Amino acid sequence: MISMYAFNGKKKKWWDEIEIIIWGSPAKLVAKNKEIQEHIRRLIDNNVKISACKACADQLKVTKKLKDQNIEVEYLGESLTNIIKSNQNLITI
Repeated sequence: MISMYAFNGKKKKWWDEIEIIIWGSPAKLVAKNKEIQEHIRRLIDNNVKISACKACADQLKVTKKLKDQNIEVEYLGESLTNIIKSNQNLITI
């Protein structure tokens, strides 16, 4: 669902910028599931920024696998807090 909305949101210019943040256990799913990896590749190819929480990825031992998929892996606690505090548009699932 997220990938479909992000893809269409970028393609149809609903939003200028779209970023998907991979947080927690979904990082392991992204690292292992080929179908999800294909969705990620498609999004990145269409200028959707994909990033993952480094603390989560390190804990789940998937940091390298995520980076190999061109996913930015970085500490995101402060960045996410700033998004929330500044009332930027945010969808969570």
